[in-house]
Amino acid sequence: MDIGLLTAPLTDKPLDYVVSFAKANGFQALEVVSGPGSSHLDTSALSKADAGKIKDTLARAGVRISSLAWYANLLDPDQAKRNQMSADMRKVIDAAVALGVEVVCTLAGMPLPGKSKMATIEQDFPAVFGPLTDYAGGKGVKIAFENWYATNLQNLAHWQRVFEVVPAPNLGLNFDPSHLHWQGIDYLAAVDEFKDRIFHTHAKDVEIKQHLLRRFGNQADGWWRYCIPGYGEIDWGVYIARLRDAGYDDVLSIEHEDRAFGPEDGFIKGQRQLAQWV
Repeated sequence: MDIGLLTAPLTDKPLDYVVSFAKANGFQALEVVSGPGSSHLDTSALSKADAGKIKDTLARAGVRISSLAWYANLLDPDQAKRNQMSADMRKVIDAAVALGVEVVCTLAGMPLPGKSKMATIEQDFPAVFGPLTDYAGGKGVKIAFENWYATNLQNLAHWQRVFEVVPAPNLGLNFDPSHLHWQGIDYLAAVDEFKDRIFHTHAKDVEIKQHLLRRFGNQADGWWRYCIPGYGEIDWGVYIARLRDAGYDDVLSIEHEDRAFGPEDGFIKGQRQLAQWV
């Protein structure tokens, strides 16, 4: 299993710097922030020559791209914006093909105004993600949703319904245990139930501030925070073993949202924690 990182905290630096940083600090893979105008991979203007240069840089460093990441709301309420974003998503998929990357990570969209998440999944999700999944599948690319709780993939019933309304085998998950744990959802049981849909993983931990939870209750904010692996409550040894048992042996991509550490320092500390179990 490889240890990788999501490049988002380093978008103020060029991709070449991130590749060099990864090589120097024991990372094998990069989840590259992509999309129109992205400083790391502008998919609106990726030429064949550009793709070749990126592949050469990665090969020299011995680092691979585990996925292209465009975390956009593809269910924008404005139909014109939604159409444009679907077109942009196709370019991200095309860029993955050009770079030899098998997975594109994105979001399952936000609930539409006046609708629940389940209603949005049933009524609006298929019209957008059905064609996009078909397009990706025709090019050998998988689409992986990060299960961010604010999107339509808040709980496991939402996950199940998404895969019912668009049952394509190349539609799956960028599995993030932190979004489940603070809600009280069993992330290990979720691995077992959705093992065939796990195409990528985020290594992000979560700290539960019990004193604030007891004071304000679980309907308040501020009683949990995302952190670097090893600084929260996820049992990484058990989790990684469960992933292996489920047949997943790919990347643990550190998503760094821990304000206690700077970008490079946090990534290095997370890598050292995960290296104990991979």
